[in-house]
Amino acid sequence: MELVQVPIPDPKVDQILIRVQACGVCHGEAKIIEGWANSYPRIPGHEVVGVVEKLGDGATKWKVGQRVGIGWDGGHTCGHHQTTALTMDGGYAEYMVANEDALILIPEELSSEEAAPILCAGETVFSALRNSVARAGDVVAISGIGGLGHLAIQYAKKIGLYVVAISGNKDKEELARNLGAHQFIDSSTENVAEKLRELGGAKVIVATAPHGKTISSLIDGLGKDSELIIAAVADDDLGLTAMDFLKGPNTIRGTFTGKTKELESALRFSVLADVRPMIEVFPLEKAAEAYEKMMAAKTKFRAVIGVGY
Repeated sequence: MELVQVPIPDPKVDQILIRVQACGVCHGEAKIIEGWANSYPRIPGHEVVGVVEKLGDGATKWKVGQRVGIGWDGGHTCGHHQTTALTMDGGYAEYMVANEDALILIPEELSSEEAAPILCAGETVFSALRNSVARAGDVVAISGIGGLGHLAIQYAKKIGLYVVAISGNKDKEELARNLGAHQFIDSSTENVAEKLRELGGAKVIVATAPHGKTISSLIDGLGKDSELIIAAVADDDLGLTAMDFLKGPNTIRGTFTGKTKELESALRFSVLADVRPMIEVFPLEKAAEAYEKMMAAKTKFRAVIGVGY
């Protein structure tokens, strides 16, 4: 990434110009930097919160001054679906153009910096839990206490689940319990699957740590007719066999960030249940540093670029 100056973009038909206030720094940015975008140069950033600055022709859904957000789903332009930061420029900038049908209203109770990570990380784990087979009172395990995991623990507790936090870092136990975990398993010294089976097996395990072997080792901790939900971007082989699926029987599936309705639900629940991300804010000039710290897992726990008001 390079910090450059470019002209303020002009919104086209059915588009909105946003004055960016905050943009989350997500692991998904790695895919853009690795070359997944449809063209370059490209501005990253898909957890964007800002204020409506200008309306393009035909744009009628929003008013100047409203605070809005956008995630991966970039809406439609001339019949073509857009993906924020992949097929259109994202929010690592002072201004961003967005299609009006992809925007959502940001609740007043959330600051822009708090709301930004919910537009991808938060919604991903919130929807994973809400759409899972778990019901109030069930045992749910959260593997990994980082950017995704620290939010997943909070959501699971507020939904009414018995939350087991799993981490290879014993120092995170106190934090996990403060966030709402009922139990903590230290994967560096304890057999995770065995500990979960002592509880009758987890109804759902949400895997947020991006390590294939860590993810595959969790399946033996599931109960009957349960789910292992992969919310982590892991490129290495999971190393699973057919028997891993049959002995439950269990389901292994992935989850990914949703569209505007799912983002709205995650924001609404975050307000109602008082769930907030733990963030470290960087100025736009330090976007590259924020990205590097995020990739090295040295932020606590979501890096956010604060562009200014």
